[in-house]
Amino acid sequence: MNVLVVGGGAREHAICDAVARSEQATLFSVMNNLNPGIEKLAIEYLLKKETEIPEIVSYAKKKNIDIALIGPEAPLEAGLADELIKNDIQTCAPRKNAARIETDKEWMRNLLTTYKIPGQLQHQTFTDPAEAQRFIDDLDAEVAIKPIGLTGGKGVHVAGDHFNGTTEAMAYVTEVIQNKIGGAAKVLIEEKAIGEEFTLQAFTDGHHVAPLPAVQDHKRLLPDDKGPNTGGMGSYSCANGLLPFLTKQEYHQGVTILQHIIQALAQEQNTYIGPIYGQFILTSQGVKIIEVNARFGDPEAMNVLPLLQTDFLDICTAMLNTTLSTKDIQIEKKSTVCKYVVPEGYGVKSMAGEPIYVNEEALRKTGAMLFYASVNKKDDHILTGSSRSLAVVGIHDTLAKAERISEQALTCIKGDHLFIRHDIGTKQLLEKRIRHMKEIRGKK
Repeated sequence: MNVLVVGGGAREHAICDAVARSEQATLFSVMNNLNPGIEKLAIEYLLKKETEIPEIVSYAKKKNIDIALIGPEAPLEAGLADELIKNDIQTCAPRKNAARIETDKEWMRNLLTTYKIPGQLQHQTFTDPAEAQRFIDDLDAEVAIKPIGLTGGKGVHVAGDHFNGTTEAMAYVTEVIQNKIGGAAKVLIEEKAIGEEFTLQAFTDGHHVAPLPAVQDHKRLLPDDKGPNTGGMGSYSCANGLLPFLTKQEYHQGVTILQHIIQALAQEQNTYIGPIYGQFILTSQGVKIIEVNARFGDPEAMNVLPLLQTDFLDICTAMLNTTLSTKDIQIEKKSTVCKYVVPEGYGVKSMAGEPIYVNEEALRKTGAMLFYASVNKKDDHILTGSSRSLAVVGIHDTLAKAERISEQALTCIKGDHLFIRHDIGTKQLLEKRIRHMKEIRGKK
């Protein structure tokens, strides 16, 4: 079976790894950067920007692709899945209209409202800054300000993190509207939810949802959740599929919300096929939806895809044939800790083009997995890009051991201008999360 994976980041490296473990698969890749991990797995690759749809479709037809998988959000918004399907190439990724669940935050909130889906936050969209200010004042400036469209995970500004008070909030609201950040002269403002965030990824065939273990991402650049927000510095998951602060009932609240969203999309004639994930926050009022994404998470994909014991292509076939069943998906009951290596200055101004040295043989001996991200291979040298460089994932029965494996593996990576957030998955940080949720539950 000829399989095409579109995208050149660590998430796509993890997808390629899952595909390559299938005996059915012959792997092809389209990526903007030459990812050395994907290069080793793919029988052939095309270096092309992931939104150059005619070239990708032509390549897929030429290589007789049976199934296409799309990693990043930009080609989903551009309608790559639609064009592949139009050319009789089965695609395990949502069409453009279904992907609006991620690419248009206003549309997502309206869908939740129309179908009375639980977990909604108080929200409103504005094109007039004066009207926005009244809404912000009503919530004492305890809000999250979001451009409507895609901003690479870095456009959301939250009270206390990015601004304090109405004046600072309004400066960003005005900037978003005037500069059309996210592609529209419009801004979505939501109440600021207080709690602990978690990611719930799932497969869906448009009718059924097969959920995967819960994961917690860490957006802040620096230890102890300090510094600027990033695309994600790392993440962890637990062997029982939950998180130290998350109950089984709360996990199932998240699953139920995703199931409702899939049913609502189907009723809107926007049947959704492929991976999906909810970014949730556990509050004193239960599980709330921060956003929904039309793909696997990054870094969260690296926590769950290595644990798949079921043939990934069998899952893809079930999604395409509307025969997906949770019972058919086996997940290894292991804990995982993923830590990203990023270029110095990441989150502000990255030092791109710097050499990075990886002793892959020594790293493999630690038992960790390695996923290359925003790097470029040139003349057998690996150079940093402007975003995250690579991720290592420790996997073990216990979270503590998985964290130690991840740390050991990181010693196999060298470079003069690299940065790592080392506290992800540590006992100290987990205890902080548990204490936080105990305080919040006490405020019910």
